Amino acid sequence: MNSGAGGRLPWCELARRIESLSGSVEFEIVVAPICAQGALRKVDHPNATVRYIGGVATTFCHSDDVVIEVDEDERTIARWTAADGASTCIALLVADQAPLALPDLTSIDERIDLSDGEWRRWAEQLTYDGPFADDLIRCALSLKFLLFSKTGAIAAAATSGLPERIGGDKNYDYRFAWVRDAAYTIKALLRAGALSEPIGAFGWLVQTISGDGPEPKVVYTLRGDEVPEEEIIEVPGYRGSSPARVGNRARSQVQLSCYGDILETAVLFARSGHVLDPVTARLLTRLADQCVVRWQEKDSSIWELEDLQHYTFSKIGCWLALSQAANLAEEGHIEGDSSRWREESERIRVWIDENCWSEEKQAYTFFAGTEKLDAALLLTTRFGFEHEGRLRRTRSAIEKELATGPLVYRYTGAASEEGAFVACSCWLVEAYAFLGEVDRAEDMLRTLLDVLGNNFGILNEQIDPETGGGLGNLPQGLSHLALLHAIFSIQENS
Repeated sequence: MNSGAGGRLPWCELARRIESLSGSVEFEIVVAPICAQGALRKVDHPNATVRYIGGVATTFCHSDDVVIEVDEDERTIARWTAADGASTCIALLVADQAPLALPDLTSIDERIDLSDGEWRRWAEQLTYDGPFADDLIRCALSLKFLLFSKTGAIAAAATSGLPERIGGDKNYDYRFAWVRDAAYTIKALLRAGALSEPIGAFGWLVQTISGDGPEPKVVYTLRGDEVPEEEIIEVPGYRGSSPARVGNRARSQVQLSCYGDILETAVLFARSGHVLDPVTARLLTRLADQCVVRWQEKDSSIWELEDLQHYTFSKIGCWLALSQAANLAEEGHIEGDSSRWREESERIRVWIDENCWSEEKQAYTFFAGTEKLDAALLLTTRFGFEHEGRLRRTRSAIEKELATGPLVYRYTGAASEEGAFVACSCWLVEAYAFLGEVDRAEDMLRTLLDVLGNNFGILNEQIDPETGGGLGNLPQGLSHLALLHAIFSIQENS
């Protein structure tokens, strides 16, 4: 995916270089765009043959020795033989409702080396020096790839409609920016030593939330607008998994844990030596005051469920938000009533212990009044919520009920609906590291990496424990950032 000397090109340039090292290999090159929305049409312009996919213009760029065998509206099929040290470059050029640039192949080919060098330079500047460094770099590169350079927003995934269970109906559109995922990604990249991407993402997060009404939404478009309503589109779906959806129903949900995500991100940003500007400081104060009032509401949880409940993880997120807001105020980064925030955070902790703890399970439960479990609670070991050994016992209960080997399902009953959740599997590693069993965490991570391994280092949202196959959208930002944090948890607690 080529870029120029100044960064991202104003158009999209997906380039492939094929080189012959020895022998002879014939390549079949197929360009077959699938149009899920809008018309697909091919137009012969004076300078190129262009396919229009809705408002997107595309053209296949190649040298004269690439032989076109089929050139229809729906597909182009070409052949090229690699032999005797020959090489060629092919490219798919794309413009989104803009003029389509047609550079010569030589400059496209040169940008392959330029782009490769730039990504390598970026990776070499990461400051991490510990175990699993190659895996951490791969995760950081994937997160960088998900950043929308026009605004700084971070996409949850680059795809839409890939099923969480083959043949199932949980096929969602993740091409939007979730507040939760953006906050986690900012923290992950800051910890890895990147700077421009997390600063851009944090700026987008603050500007978007500040300009959007009194209360933050769960998710926004990559340009900071309201996410469109979820719709079903008429396509077969991946391996018969339907319906396929665009838009996302989380647009109108409440997820109270977002308050903790934002405030914790701000603390890490400030403690990394950076400055919270007045607009950001006022927003954080406003969010903390909102949290004081709103933590007693029911919500849809981190898992975006339609069943509104007093979810334990959401309450802990509010506890975290007010604790961190108090820290920011006491350290002089924001203004506000730190005593009030700290008192309310303690009130939340007491409420959680009284309403969300199961003596029978010896664990914090999914929500108040149930015996079901939620693997998201593994993440709270990072927040410092452990007291009286309760998170340690919760970890044991979750591992017993929701884990299969190194893989972990999201919550009680999820195994019948979907695959094991990659992020939850990483959070189990974190839970061992932050609760003092670092050697066990390191062993678990090695086993997990064997299960997750593929030749690209690109992670899906979920894994089928029986087949090892990937499920859900990809690259899934949450999976990559969770793996990155798991690696850091081992280094930080060793």
